[in-house]
Amino acid sequence: MEYLKTEIATVAARMVVEEGLDYGAAKRRALRQLGLSGRVALPNNTQLERAVQEYIAIFCADTQASELRTLRLLGLAWMERLEPFRPYICGAVWHGTATRHTDIYLELFCDDPKSAEIGLIDMHVAFQSRIVPTPRGKTIDALSVHVFCADLGEYVGLHLLIYDYDELRAAPRTDVQGRCLRGDATALRNLLQGVHTESTRMGIL
Repeated sequence: MEYLKTEIATVAARMVVEEGLDYGAAKRRALRQLGLSGRVALPNNTQLERAVQEYIAIFCADTQASELRTLRLLGLAWMERLEPFRPYICGAVWHGTATRHTDIYLELFCDDPKSAEIGLIDMHVAFQSRIVPTPRGKTIDALSVHVFCADLGEYVGLHLLIYDYDELRAAPRTDVQGRCLRGDATALRNLLQGVHTESTRMGIL
């Protein structure tokens, strides 16, 4: 029922914004908190993102913009460090719904999937490696780093999703709302400068 989806999305949105949960984990915890069966239909990500935007507008309007900018600047700094691995930013920091509790996600497109790990080792950066599923039903390596953000006064999670270079052209460019799924360093700089280019809007890589 639609009213249950709305209620789940409202509860999950608070968890996303205040606790930094990803959408899947927030939906599952919202189900438990509301005492609902696991068979209840969940809101889709578009519905949950809309609830997140509404929550931010009500409870975080005076802080979210500056926190988002801080995370985008931090993401850009790491994209510049990781430039040899063709980094693209994605997720809430890219789409604009991030707060201080949100992790940063970068997609790296590597000729050798192990090259990013070697690069972090050469930089003396500690990381954790794991395997994660992708929306297209595959699995990829993910390298997770804790980065101290001086402007926020706390550590931020940075997750590097490792793709083969050939995936760069094969991967979808836009989501169901027609937005670009990811942006390179130039696109992120444009966002930070308030410039929305055609490539940013349409998802041209």
